[in-house]
Amino acid sequence: MSTEHILNGRYRMEDLIGRGGMADVYRGTDLRLKRTVAIKMMRPDLARDPQFQSRFRREATSSASLNHPNIVHVFDTGEEDIEDRHAHEVSCPFLVMEHVDGGTMKDAIGAGDVTVEEAVAWLDGVLAALSYSHGLGIVHRDIKPANVMVTGSGEVKVMDFGIARALADTSATMTQTQTVVGTAQYLSPEQAMGGTVGTRSDLYSVGCVAFELLTGRPPFLGESPVSVAYQHVRQDPPRPSTLNPDVTPALDAVVLTALAKEPDDRFDDADQFAAALVEALGSPEQTPTGALPLVDPDADAPAGPIPAED
Repeated sequence: MSTEHILNGRYRMEDLIGRGGMADVYRGTDLRLKRTVAIKMMRPDLARDPQFQSRFRREATSSASLNHPNIVHVFDTGEEDIEDRHAHEVSCPFLVMEHVDGGTMKDAIGAGDVTVEEAVAWLDGVLAALSYSHGLGIVHRDIKPANVMVTGSGEVKVMDFGIARALADTSATMTQTQTVVGTAQYLSPEQAMGGTVGTRSDLYSVGCVAFELLTGRPPFLGESPVSVAYQHVRQDPPRPSTLNPDVTPALDAVVLTALAKEPDDRFDDADQFAAALVEALGSPEQTPTGALPLVDPDADAPAGPIPAED
């Protein structure tokens, strides 16, 4: 796309700075307010699909209603006629967003230099964002390291409410045309099974992110998304401390509580989760308030897949 492409006579598209499954993100300039912005443009090859159009517009609606320092702010929305690869003109929706000067949490994990203290501070920012969105009845449904920006000063910004749903939507399950929507490594068990999603589904996903921040890998690994989703439903994750000796028993308890299979066994809400993390740092050997007590390792069930019941 031309670097001089102007959207709505106001937003100049510049460098491509990110790609996602549904859209490309460009650095841009708001010519009216003379500020740098990020422009998220739906890919032309997907813009003809009504489901993708609906999902993108839902992101615009959800994001535009959220005003919080830990959530990437959406300034404007619109549509632009773009030629697809077959030279056919298609109407592509776009979002104009706050430009965050930093990298994703995924990048930081890949660099391998996240300390326990940094992990807890970043998780606090993610949970503050979710406390706010959940208070408005909006569940993110796709929390993962690639959807969290971290600035050079350590400020956290959650983005991509593309599959967010209002809690009042009684059809809010993770299935669309028999396909699970989300990212397998961070799916809650109820999401993996196509069940109804609530605020504690987001907390499970944050638990997966916490595990990865503390250990450098997600709680479950597999050769396919299906095998990973199966493990979320049927297997217990290892203790983070078995992969990183700097993780304390208190942090183990917090992460494993967030990763409980049953939603009712997880933290009540994002605020309780955040408070437990802070408490774990202050009392590394004590089980934080709201966290489940750790089970004696010698009493753990043997590792491996649990056979499905007949």
